[in-house]
Amino acid sequence: METTHDLPIATAEPSTAGLSSPDLAPVAWADRSWTTGNYAALWISMSLCIPTYMLASSLIEGGMNWWQALLTILLGNTIVLVPMLLNGRAGARYGIPFPVFARASFGVRGANIPALLRALIACGWFGIQTWIGGYALYQMGVLWLPALGTLPAVFPASWGLATGPAITFLLFWGLNMYVVHLGVDSIRKLLVFKAFFLPVAALALLFWAISAGHGLGPILAQPSKFASSAAFWAYFFPALTGMVGFWATLSLNIPDFTRYAVSQRAQLLGQAIGLPASMTLFSFVGVVVTSATVIIYGQTIWDPVVLAARFESRLLVSFAMLAVALSTLATNIAANIVSPANDFANLSPTRISFKTGGYITGVIGLLIFPWKLIADPSGYIFTWLVGYSALLGPIGGIMIADYYLLRHQQLDVPDLYQYHGRYTYRNGFNTAAILALLVGIAPNVPGFLVAIGGLPKDAVWSGLVALYNYAWFVGFALSAVVYVALMRGVKMVESSARPSV
Repeated sequence: METTHDLPIATAEPSTAGLSSPDLAPVAWADRSWTTGNYAALWISMSLCIPTYMLASSLIEGGMNWWQALLTILLGNTIVLVPMLLNGRAGARYGIPFPVFARASFGVRGANIPALLRALIACGWFGIQTWIGGYALYQMGVLWLPALGTLPAVFPASWGLATGPAITFLLFWGLNMYVVHLGVDSIRKLLVFKAFFLPVAALALLFWAISAGHGLGPILAQPSKFASSAAFWAYFFPALTGMVGFWATLSLNIPDFTRYAVSQRAQLLGQAIGLPASMTLFSFVGVVVTSATVIIYGQTIWDPVVLAARFESRLLVSFAMLAVALSTLATNIAANIVSPANDFANLSPTRISFKTGGYITGVIGLLIFPWKLIADPSGYIFTWLVGYSALLGPIGGIMIADYYLLRHQQLDVPDLYQYHGRYTYRNGFNTAAILALLVGIAPNVPGFLVAIGGLPKDAVWSGLVALYNYAWFVGFALSAVVYVALMRGVKMVESSARPSV
């Protein structure tokens, strides 16, 4: 980048060695084929998953009634749609993936920082989905082999992992890794299966809940559990942050998908149609069914896999669990392998291939103990979703501020692939972006430590604990403001080649 003072200016022909690979290269216009329908279908497919159902049911378990839960989900997804569309424009305009886009603000080497943070969170989601699929296989297996449920413990009690579920989890994890070995194309048939099966299964579950729960009236009449409006608002704001956090990962790496758009209108309209509506509609199933379990069983069952295991027919349960496993496999590869594989490849494009990046994702997803992340609704929202939103919000604020407020949507694409270009900053790192990132994360750390039990609540100022409830919003705004302030002395140079998107 040319500057007004001491940032380096390239004077010789820069080298692209180590910064480019077929997976990270810009997508040419001739190779772009994604239309409005493709993006709407992408979001419908990714929204129709077990974690979306659990997202809604966890709010019911937390005390909300049906309309409070749906409104929270709709509002959260509408909010996260904004950075999704803003970051998506860069991918559609220049055909570049997220790790390359991040080089503009963080530097050609510094971009590894946001890429790795986003990749690690994707590993967590990979682990969660793998655990859900593996546990579904366990619920099926224990029906036919009861001994699977009484195997002696082999793991430490602190792990919270029984032997039977661990076996099916590892088997399902191995199946995921085999699909990575075969290549992403091998999952296409499963995605088609999922597109037909999950909507049908969701409707079947909805009709079962309405029938067994004596109609929709008694189900929707279930009251809120909050004793006062103050108690509701105390739960609502961190829950809303969790809803935003649910797709905060994709709000960063959406260029990985929009780089294939035939036009800006295609990705903008497709995402606007697909995301909030599909999340809210599928969440409605989770809300109704979870509310119905209180009437039918006298307790809230927020996990659909546990609920399905209560059905009397072994064949019906087996079919349902096998279908859950297959659709989860399809979701896992499409949503939780593609992006982190690209992020890991960005570390060393000439050494780490997409397939190797997928293996790395799988190993980290195994080691992250995913069964603990979704052990209860409170931990799912306040520890996992809100916690990682504190990391991703600042990254989003920096990238959007850089692209829109400082560069006015102009990038020099060739320099994004150069070690000695305008995005080199100092040795490849933009210290302004790194400092802004740290400043955005710091205020949320004490609240996170309290949430996970690392610090007693009375050891931290109550204001900082409360601030954690707004983690994504605080980090996004604070990092954006600090970044713009630190970059004041830098002159932004517009690219002479402006794509006509």
